[in-house]
Amino acid sequence: MKAVRIYRLNNIPQSVQVRIREAQMEAARVWNDCCQIHLKARQNRSKWPNRDDLQKATKGRYALHSQTIQMICHAFLANVDATRQLKKNNPKMRYPYKEKRFYPLCWPEQAVSIESGRVVLPMGRGRQSIVLKVDLPPNAGACKIVWNNGYELHVAVPVEIEETIGEAKATVDLGQIHQAAVVTNTGHALVVSGRGIRSIKRYRNKELGKLTKMQARCQKGSRRWRKLQKAKNELKAKTGRQVRDLRHKGTRKVIDFCKEQGVTTLYIGNPDGVRTNRCGRKHNQRMSQWEYGKDISYLSHKAKAAGIECFTGTERGTSSRCPECGHHQKPKGRTWQCRNCGFIGHRDVVGATNMHPIAYGEKIEFPYKITYLRPGKTRNVVVAPTRAKVV
Repeated sequence: MKAVRIYRLNNIPQSVQVRIREAQMEAARVWNDCCQIHLKARQNRSKWPNRDDLQKATKGRYALHSQTIQMICHAFLANVDATRQLKKNNPKMRYPYKEKRFYPLCWPEQAVSIESGRVVLPMGRGRQSIVLKVDLPPNAGACKIVWNNGYELHVAVPVEIEETIGEAKATVDLGQIHQAAVVTNTGHALVVSGRGIRSIKRYRNKELGKLTKMQARCQKGSRRWRKLQKAKNELKAKTGRQVRDLRHKGTRKVIDFCKEQGVTTLYIGNPDGVRTNRCGRKHNQRMSQWEYGKDISYLSHKAKAAGIECFTGTERGTSSRCPECGHHQKPKGRTWQCRNCGFIGHRDVVGATNMHPIAYGEKIEFPYKITYLRPGKTRNVVVAPTRAKVV
């Protein structure tokens, strides 16, 4: 199993940035040609191209490393396979058709050379390699250069799968005010706050509104318009990194709690469908920016590394049912108080408790011990200057 480490590439020389930009445009050409080959096969009702067909059709035609071209072809075929599966439930899904202008640069593990304090990324025979002064672990594998309001280097690092001792089961209720509420069948629960993420997003929305209002008074493309656009991009990049950092820390708290309680099976409720409820402009904005899909992905990946079996499913009706008497009512506030039996409990913990009959077919008692944690402080990353050169 592998995890991905992200290195921010700051202070790259302009000449190297231009070469990376041109290479990403060349990679986009590979993707676009794969799209055309696949489209032509579908229109002619002929056999769809496989890996060998795409590699043969794209061999030696682009100013990229041969294995970089192969990885783009493999990514395209993986996209086609995923779309084929999704079309079973949603016939309106389309196979890749949009023409890309840029595409990330990829190198497999065997093409990457790691030396003391630097990494060498080849660009093909007869072309100069890109050398980044980044301290990578000796066991680093495949690399990818991605544009995320600035260049980032994504490195795959192998992770050993741990062994979890125990037979406990747990459920996770994802939310906005609280990122996750975890309930085990051993009487313990954990609530991880999500207020830090909410505050960062609220700050970002307010500042973007101010900058957009100022930008509306400028002529598009003018010097001041470009300065304001740069400020918006920097704001979105910084807050995006802060939110990502807190999401990883929060999901790490969940998995560490499950390991302490001896959890071997984890059920994650999927809140898909909540966004369809219209509840006002501001609330709709918060719901549209709720990245619960990333939380599910982070939890699944971390659970697999910890040796915990993880699966997802519905959570419909879990937050509106009393865990003691089963009475249904619309909850108000963060405290769940039953009008029928007088039960009082944490709203998100109630939702996670009611997931046990859905996930495991057994009802459990409301946890007697609830732990409240914050993901951690927002980390203001000060990245050491990263230099790149051509050799």
